[in-house]
Formats: sequence, structure tokens, C-alpha cells
Amino acid sequence: MQLNGLLALLEQTPTFSGLLDLLNANRPTPDQHILRSARPYVIAALTKAIQRPLLIVTGSVERAYTITEQLPAWLPETPILRFAEPSSLFYDRSPWAPNTIRARLDVLGALCPPIGLSEQPTSTPPVIVASALALMQRTLPVREFKASSRVIKARQQADPDKLLRTWLGIGYQPASVVVEPGTFNRRGGIVDVFPINAPRPVRMEFWGDEVESLRGFDPQTQRSAETLDKMVIIPAREALPKLSRPVADRLSDWFAMLPPGEQDLTSAQPDESDLRSESAFGLIEFYLPYFYSQPVSLLDYLPDNALLMVEDWNALEDSMQELETQAVTQREEKLSLGQIPADYPLPYFTWDELRDDLTDRHPLHLAGGGSHEIDSLFAGDPLALGQHFVPSHRYGGQLKEFLAGLRTERTAGHTSIVISNQAQRLAELWNDSAKGSIINPVSRIVEVPPAITFVEGALAEGWTFKADEESAVHLCTDAEIFGWKRPEPRRHSTPRSTSPEAYFADIADGDFVVHVEYGIGRFTGMNKRILDGNEREYLVIQFAGSDMLYVPIHQADRLTRYVGVEGQDPTLSKLGSNEWNRQKEAARAAAEEVARDLLELYAKRASVHGYAFAPDVAWQAELEASFPFIETEDQVRVLKDVKADMERPVPMDRLICGDVGYGKTEIALRAAFKAVMNGKQVAILVPTTVLAQQHYNTFSQRMAAFPVKVEMLSRFRSPKEQKDILDLAAIGGVDILIGTHRLLQDDVKFRDLGLLVIDEEQRFGVTHKEKLKRMRTEVDVLTMTATPIPRTLYMSLAGVRDVSRLTTPPEERLPVLTHVGPHDDKMIRQAILRELDRDGQVYFVHNRVSTIDSIELKLQELVPEANIVIGHGQMAEDELERVMTDFASGSHDVLLCTTIIESGLDIPNANTIIIDNADMFGLAQLYQLRGRVGRSANRGYAYLFYNKHTHLNPDARARLDTIAEQTELGAGMNIAMRDLEIRGTGDLLGLRQSGYIASVGFNLYTQMLAQAVNKLKSGQKIETDDVKRSTLPVAASVTIDLPVPAFIPMDFVPDMQMRLQLYRRIADLTSTESVDEITSELEDRFGKLPPELLGLLFQVRVKLMALAANATGVTFNTEQIAIKLPYLSEVDRGGLQRYLGRNTRVSRTAVWLPREDGEDWQTPLLKVLERLDMREMADTK
Repeated sequence: MQLNGLLALLEQTPTFSGLLDLLNANRPTPDQHILRSARPYVIAALTKAIQRPLLIVTGSVERAYTITEQLPAWLPETPILRFAEPSSLFYDRSPWAPNTIRARLDVLGALCPPIGLSEQPTSTPPVIVASALALMQRTLPVREFKASSRVIKARQQADPDKLLRTWLGIGYQPASVVVEPGTFNRRGGIVDVFPINAPRPVRMEFWGDEVESLRGFDPQTQRSAETLDKMVIIPAREALPKLSRPVADRLSDWFAMLPPGEQDLTSAQPDESDLRSESAFGLIEFYLPYFYSQPVSLLDYLPDNALLMVEDWNALEDSMQELETQAVTQREEKLSLGQIPADYPLPYFTWDELRDDLTDRHPLHLAGGGSHEIDSLFAGDPLALGQHFVPSHRYGGQLKEFLAGLRTERTAGHTSIVISNQAQRLAELWNDSAKGSIINPVSRIVEVPPAITFVEGALAEGWTFKADEESAVHLCTDAEIFGWKRPEPRRHSTPRSTSPEAYFADIADGDFVVHVEYGIGRFTGMNKRILDGNEREYLVIQFAGSDMLYVPIHQADRLTRYVGVEGQDPTLSKLGSNEWNRQKEAARAAAEEVARDLLELYAKRASVHGYAFAPDVAWQAELEASFPFIETEDQVRVLKDVKADMERPVPMDRLICGDVGYGKTEIALRAAFKAVMNGKQVAILVPTTVLAQQHYNTFSQRMAAFPVKVEMLSRFRSPKEQKDILDLAAIGGVDILIGTHRLLQDDVKFRDLGLLVIDEEQRFGVTHKEKLKRMRTEVDVLTMTATPIPRTLYMSLAGVRDVSRLTTPPEERLPVLTHVGPHDDKMIRQAILRELDRDGQVYFVHNRVSTIDSIELKLQELVPEANIVIGHGQMAEDELERVMTDFASGSHDVLLCTTIIESGLDIPNANTIIIDNADMFGLAQLYQLRGRVGRSANRGYAYLFYNKHTHLNPDARARLDTIAEQTELGAGMNIAMRDLEIRGTGDLLGLRQSGYIASVGFNLYTQMLAQAVNKLKSGQKIETDDVKRSTLPVAASVTIDLPVPAFIPMDFVPDMQMRLQLYRRIADLTSTESVDEITSELEDRFGKLPPELLGLLFQVRVKLMALAANATGVTFNTEQIAIKLPYLSEVDRGGLQRYLGRNTRVSRTAVWLPREDGEDWQTPLLKVLERLDMREMADTK
């Protein structure tokens, strides 16, 4: 959506021209008193006119976000940057989020280009938006930033060793693979670096001390792309590590001064070591106040010609003074707890300091509150743009009144612009009510008044513009039409990338692994050995009785990480025993049984003739356009799958697996709307009344513009209301009925049910599940779960159980900071007060109704400032509804509750959760509970406490450690949370015990399951040998033993973990084309490949070609190479020898090639293997 064509409305007014003259002359300006909703529009018009760098300062973080999000619609070609506020409060000892660091430095880099770029300013000056909190934070001096920035050009001289040392000193971190901004890696003459403010990383190739070339590369594939002339390196942290040793000294002095018994050193002592090592560790910004004796604010980075705007001076003053008051209180608490030294410098500028600096720059005040002396100079002088704007009329969802308003505006000769996510639907309604409307593109709106224009898109709020008394332009948005508050804007950031090796990063020293032939062992590292004069590297696996197995590198694909049952270590297999084969056989039988059950259900569904929904109607596109965010690729793909299922005559039964906050509800909403558009009714089944209310609100709001009747059936409804709703549903008067298990009772009847949506089916009881099982063969069923389903299981069930996975977070959120520790009243009080200080709310989870009242009394004594309310499932229906509604509206500060909030609850203002007796919860529960916070722009905090007098058992400790470590959104898919996957496997497969999975490991079990499914689908009987052969990786069936060194030299890839990942990736290759691709990729990433790595790639190529030729081995002796072929005794060996050529000899067991020292034997070997493969293909035909 581009609205820049509307800027001419304001530009043509004398008021605007007069104000522009004052700004260009750098003279004082009057307060503008501009309507809040019109400020982004005015900012855009002034930006376009003055063509100078612009800084807009807002009072709140929310306003900074809103303006940043609105401006691109008015200024599509202008860089809009937000100077981010720290993701923690001033005295919080917590790391800043990577995207916060990057956004701040991006702004500093835009305002302070390094020498070598300043003579080439960007054609369009940037617009920067900063909140009061962002502006208060002290940062590094301009001189330090400039001294630490550099332009590097192709063909210039540069010592790579010196470059890397310099980058370390300005905050860049070494990495085995460069995928994240602020990291670098060196491999011989190739250096990869990801500048903190660049869109993609850069690969530098050196010839000695000369930069031979610069190439951008894709962090996902690691392949080079465009050639660059230069790149810019700016500091990657505001606290420069090269200046950190004096800070370490001050910290050490503080430790020495603390009396014994008062030292809280557990948290700060490691920091001293990191500071002394001059590393860019995670908490370095906490010590930022120590780094610079004369720190500066963002204002010091503004060039002389920059224009400063203050959105609302009074709001800015109030906000800064309130933040300062909070900071003073927090400082006192931190000092009393011994968490900061007494001489800890102020991390922020006070209002008194910033006020003078702001005033000296003669800011333009968009609202009021500026200098009254300046205002008096313009008494009677009409240079305030605010006189042109008044609020738009609000209709609150009354569409008839909205259409009448449009008619009134048109009759008066006014222009109306309707900006809505449902513009097409509104235009249809308008055309139905008033024929002959004039619909123009926005860019022509000024040329053809009066007109009514409908624009697809979203703005936060509308306004009415009056250039004079006669004319008016009405800008109307969804906020005015429907009464919707536009959701808080999402943070935009570069998607997180993973290297090609990331999938193979799951094995580390000491991990349990499964070897498909020998069983369960423990990986102990890699070892080099020399055999027959050739050096090779092996993976070393320890089995029972200290037996060791050395696995050749090219057979690394025979190993997988063992995943079993949480808290239970597996028993190591004994080499030479038959026990492993017995375990595999038992697991195979269990996999076959599961596969057969799944196929029976699949076949039963396929035999039922269901309803085939019609393709999407026009209204479907309108509803989907009203989604206020951009869909992820996953969401688009899954929605396509769901719609395709619905349009088939076979009843749909699809499971959608997606982590907390990944957008499952949106998919269900669109599927429900599609069903209603086909005249069908929809039932949406949820596990809790609170979630039912939330879904009801969401569905009602999104479908307000359409003739769709949404109702809710839960204990929040009175018996009479429930009866009325049921009567309506029975005659088709309700289109979408949302409810708890109440929906499954016998008195619930639908006239024509077409779709059932089930949210978290595993939360329902056995009786309910049986009824759902019957319904699955009658109507389309869409099931949603936040329990992750692993990729391997997902692949193994393809075509039997329709499973879709949402693995991409639809919005970038800050990781939830998680604290685990013994119960601490002081910390609880501090956590609650911190949240209240930022006008937020708190969940306090105590899962025993019998003692919840005593906990309330204790909390009231501990935090008398907080307004506490209790909510749990045993309360009366109307009371619980009132509690949850009041809390959601912000009437209470703390919700003391049970796990009733666990599933799906979404209250963006509640961003701290405190869990009492967290050791009593399962890992999945803890993960779901933590997912309730951090769902908006604010940082989420989770405190998991356990009884300090209780000894934690190992399982509870492991659960708490895991939840503390896995803080990123999407952690549910991480390796450390595989117990969730096992639980998810049980739910999905109906497998109530996980013994078979534990006996052979999850990965091997899913391979067996996949093979069983494929065999049953093809109608073949499953034999033990088939399973044994088909479920093993292909490398298991061929032996390669050739006289070439085959490994990755340590001096070529020094990082052991990286070498292991590369080994596993290379061993996992499945075609000679993929060998060619990885060879090219490795040359691009690492430079010229050493002979040892080329030897490894050659061995893998031979392995793949041998497999294609049905060979069982390729081995050598001193004079010959043997290609072992089991079928030779049954073929015309003479004819085969003539086909292969005179340099070969064909025996009953092998094809032999001569091998003489000094001669090339590799090329003839590949040619023979290729001809054998071609013969195999011909025989097959």
C-alpha cells in the first residue's frame, strides 16, 4: 500500500509552505497541535519536502513502534529506522536482544558513516524514530564509533590477522559458520564476516595481504552471490571489548571490598573473567556505564542539518521522569541486595540533562507542550498544521451507519478514502447501497474530487483533513469502521539463518548414539589412524564393557543421536551379542502394528463419501486480507494443504503442529470461514473456557463485516443462553459454534455440520476422544497441537496421517528471560514491581486450589502495591468469567491462578510469569506456561521457583535446567526438548507406552515405521530382513576400502564440531550430483580443497556409484581393485567383460581392475562403475 500521492493535500496549503520556510531558515517554530492519528502523515509530508535527516522522539515505546510502522505507507522510498530501546531495564543484569543491538547500531551507522563513505551520502536521508527510553540510554562517544568503523575495498592492502584482532576489539565474535550478524570466521586465505548493519554476510578472499575479492553470500546455503566493490564495518557492540580491561579491574576492586557473607558473587564473578579477556560476551552492555567517562546520547550523532521532531513534549517529559523514578528505586534495591557496586555509574541521561539538549536543537513540536515563549511569537499567525485535522467519525461496527456516513460525505462534496483489510467487501456493500460511486487509485485522489476510494491495507487510525471551510478529505480505517484496535506492530528483523550443517549438529562428545548394526553406544570423539600407509579419521563409539568401535568417516550416516525417554539413560549394547537384533525385531513388530492401525483408519476414511467444498469465493480473499500481519511461508503452505483437503470428497483429518504463537488459530479461522461460505456449520472444540472466550472474541471481530453468526457454548453462558444457542444451532442459525467439551454432549445438534476444529485434542478424556474418533469419518476434522512433531516422524507418516508442521515463528519476539532458583520473596517482590513499573501485568501460578487463598495473603503482604485477583477452574462460572475479563482489560495487576492459563491464553500486557513449585510441573507444561508471556513488543520474564527446603530429584532438576536453557521462541523443536517429541509421538500414533522407542532410539524407530508403512501401502508382506535392509542408511550395504587418505585436515577446518558436522553431511549425500555440489560449495567457502578432503569426496562418490551398480564392496590389495557383485555367478561373465573393456577381469564374485603405482586408477574405476550402473538400468528395463 502506497499513499504518498495524498501528501500533496497538505503540501498545497499556505500553512505548510509557511512552516517549511521557518524550518529551512532554522528558525523557531510554533507547536503544531496535530491530531495524533495524523502525525505520521504530517511527518511524511515534511520529510519529503525538507530532504534532511530526521529524528522523531516519542514518549512511549508503543508510539515509536506505531509511527515506524505507519511511515512506509507514506514514504515508500525512504529508509525508516527505529532506534531501539534496551530490551532490559536500566539496572537489569540481562543481555540485550541481538536485534536490539543491531537496530541501535544500524541507526548510529546511518548517522555517522565511516571515513571513505561520507563523501557519498545516501540519496534519501534516513528517518529515525526513538522512544524516551531509547534516547535516555547512554551510548559510546561519536569519536570512538568513528575510530572503530572502516571501509574495506577490493584490491586494497589489509593484514587479515590484524583485521580479525580489530574486529574482536569492536565486538565481533568468531564462529565456526557465519550465519548471524556480528560474527566472523577465517579459513586460510578466506575470511567470512557479517557486518552488524549489513543485509547479508561478506566473503573476503586474500592473496597474501591483498583483498583479492569481496563477495556477498547467502548465510543459509553459504554460497557466494554478487561481487562487491567495498564493505563497511562498524562496531558490533556499544560497549567495545577492546576497552573492557579497566572495567574488569573496577569489578575486581568491588569484590575485594565486600565483607564475607555479603558477597553475591555467583552472578558477577564470571563477568570479570570475560571483561578481562576482552570478549563480546552476552552481558557486556550491563557494564556499558563503566566504559566511557563521557558517554553520549543519540542526539550527539545527529548531523548539523538534521531536523528534530518531538511528538508530544508533555508525554516525553512524563515518560522520562517516570522512567527515572523507576530506575532510582531499582538502583536502591540492587544496592541493598549487593547486586551492583555503590559506584555503578548512571546508565541513562536524566530528563534535566536531555531537556536542555533537546531545547537547544529547536525541535518541531507535533503536539503541544513546547516553549510558550515561542508560541507567543506566533499569536495569530496560522502556521500550526493541527488546524487542518479533526478526528474521523467512529462507527463501532455499525456498517449501515458507515455507509450512510459515506453518502453524507459524498453529498457534501467531500472526498472519502477507506483504508481497510476488507476494502473489497466494503466496496461491494457500498455499490449495493449506492450505485455509481467513483472509485479511483489513491495517487489520483486529489485530481478527481469528489470521490470515494477503497484501498486494501491497514493504518492505525484515520483523520479528516480540511484545507478550508468548504472541502474535506475523510481518511477512514478499520479502527473507525469496526472499532478494532490495530494489533501492536510486529518487529521486523532479518530472519535467523542456519548453516547447511545445522541439521547434523546434534551429536557431541559424550552423547548416546545408535549404530544401526551394533546398537547403542556413547560417542567419545574422533581419532586418526594409519592403515596401509594411508591416514584416516574415525568416529569412536564406546559400547558395554569398554569395547570401542571405530566407524570410518564415510559411514557416519550409520550413526544417529539416541533419543529416548526423559530422565532415563539407555543401556549400552554389548558388541558380539544378539541382544541388539532382538530389540530391533521387537521394535519392528510394534512399528508394523502402528502402521497397520493407521492404514486401516486411513482406508476407512477414504471409503466414506464426504462433502467436497467449493473453491474459494471472493469473500474468502477479503477475510484473509484482513489478517493484520504477513503470513509466514509455513502458514501459506499449510493453509493450501487444508483447503485442498476440504475440496476433496474424502473427509479431511489433518493435524497441524506448531509451537506457541506460530499462527495455528489463523489457519483454523480461515478454514472455518471457507466452510461457512459453503453453507456448512463449524464446531470449534477447545480445552478451557478461557480459551473459548478468547477464540470467540477473535472470530467475532474478524468476521464482523460478513453475514456470519459466531456463538460460544461454555460454562460462561447461563443455562437459558445455552438452550437458545443450541436451538439456533439445530436449525442452522449459528454458523460457527465455539465451545469446550460441552460441545460433545448429546443435546448438541447441528443442522449441517461440515467442519470440526479441535484445539489440543490430547487435553480431552478417553470418552471424548472416542466420540471424536467417530466424528472423523463423518465430517472434515482439523486438529491443532503445540506439542512438536519431529521431522523424522513427520516424513515417515507421509500419505497415511495428514500432518502439517508450522516451524517458522510468524513474528520476531524477544526471548523470555528465565530464572530458575529456590523460592525467594525478595525476588518475587522485585519481579512484580518491575512489571508494574512498566504498566504490565503478572501471572502467579500456584497449582493447588486448597492453598491458593493463603498464597494470596502472602502476596498481599509481600507486594501491598499490587492489585491481586484469584482465578481457577473450581470457581463459579460467572465469577471466573468476570475475573478473566477484568484481568484481560487491565483491571488487576496480578492473576494468581492454576494452570487454567496453560493453553492458548493471549493477554499481551501480561509479560511476567512466576511459577510456584515449578519442580512439580512437566516440561511441556512449563514450556506452555512460559509461552503466555513475551507475546508483544515487551520483554517477557519467567521465574521458576522450587521449595528451598526440598531436595530436587534428578528428573526435576533436568526439566528445570532444560527450560532455563531453551529460551528462544521455537525451542519446542530443539533437541534438548525431545521428550516433548516422544510424548507427541505417543499422542499421534496412539502408542501409550514408549518402551519400544526407548529400546532402539527414536530415529531408528521412525525409520522402521516409515518402511512398514511403505510396505503395507504397496501390499507386500513385511519380512525381518526387509526391515533390516530398508531401514538402514544406504551406506550400510557397501564397503569401501581404497588406498587414498580420506579425512578433513585439522588445519583446514580446526573446529572439531564443525568437522563432525561436515563428515555427517558428506556421508549423508545420496547422489553423485550432490557430491559435485558440495565440492563446489566447499571450494567457495574454504578455498582450494586439500588432497585428503578430495580423497574423502572420492570415496563417497565411489560408494554412491557402487550402490547404484548393486555392488556390495569396492576394495583393494597391492595390485588390484575388486568391485564385489553378488549376482556375477548368474550372468554371462564373458559378455560382461567385453562390455566393460579389456583392462577388467570378471570372476564369479567380483570385477577386478589392475592398479599400478604411479598410474591413475581412479578414473578407470569411476568409468567401470558408471558402465555397471548403465548395464543395471538396461537390465531393469
